[in-house]
Amino acid sequence: MERQRVLVDFALQGGGSHGAFTWGVLDRFLEEKWLDIEGVSGTSAGAMNAAVLADGFAAGGAEGARKALETYWRHVSEAARFSPFKRTLLDRMLGRWSLDHSPMFIMVDTVSRMFSPYQLNPSGGNALAPILDKEIDFERLQNSPIKVFVTATNVRTGRPRVFRNADITPEVLMASACLPTMFQAVEIDGEPYWDGGYSGNPTLAPLVGELKSDDTILIPINPVERPGTPKTPHEILNRLNEVSFNAVLIKELKMMAMLRKNAANLSNGEGAEWARMRVHIVRNPVMNKLGFSSKLNAEWDFLSMLKEEGRKSADDFLVAHGDDLGKTSTLDIDQLLAEL
Repeated sequence: MERQRVLVDFALQGGGSHGAFTWGVLDRFLEEKWLDIEGVSGTSAGAMNAAVLADGFAAGGAEGARKALETYWRHVSEAARFSPFKRTLLDRMLGRWSLDHSPMFIMVDTVSRMFSPYQLNPSGGNALAPILDKEIDFERLQNSPIKVFVTATNVRTGRPRVFRNADITPEVLMASACLPTMFQAVEIDGEPYWDGGYSGNPTLAPLVGELKSDDTILIPINPVERPGTPKTPHEILNRLNEVSFNAVLIKELKMMAMLRKNAANLSNGEGAEWARMRVHIVRNPVMNKLGFSSKLNAEWDFLSMLKEEGRKSADDFLVAHGDDLGKTSTLDIDQLLAEL
């Protein structure tokens, strides 16, 4: 008996090389013929995955999307082959993916606290630019059946801007992934933009307001909770980034829970889209074992490991909650209101 089809959308967090975990999750979901992907909201690495997915799907359906994602991540790894950011021999021997002991990473990390990217990289070069130009047909992306929402942060106003298929360019994707200590702000329509994670990681509202799908599947990268107290400078900075990049998402989930609760009590049908919404999350246990520096590790072995972890997590989700899709939420966002 053929399984009833379910319309879903995805919300993809950013996190540098850790976005390969999301690649694995998407790769596994794309194998399920009963899942129809209507839209994807992404920030930073999540934006890359979203755009590559939608373009690949437009070219060749689910298999085209799977192939496009693998090709993209392979080219990311190939571009980083001659990167100075390398694990030490001891890290390799001990199976550690961190770059914390890499001499070049330590030097660049230290220098970036004293000099801006405008001083260190006056030409504004970005290694992602040629990869995006090569891997994504932006004209085809405009007409993809999968709607894409990419968030970047306006430097001047501090507010998020959500770009849709017709607006997405290589500059938009680079803006969404623009960490201000590493890259110059990306100018779009005369305005400078930084990483979208500061204002929406990812932005959820368009998924609820502009799509027919009532099931949003969140694929997180930054741990909401991390055991222990960070004590070293790297651990403290890493945790600060995680808290900062999760704060907007948690706030938006709380807002949605409140709107959904109020909409359910309205008799005139207003806010029905909020009352119908169902939220799910693919658990990501591997990220608690990884620190900030590994987000810059683009070795193929590391990316492949993250992909397989993503596929396993997607498998676990489908076994535990596959039958809930199209029926009920599996993430209790109402619990967030109880924590206020």
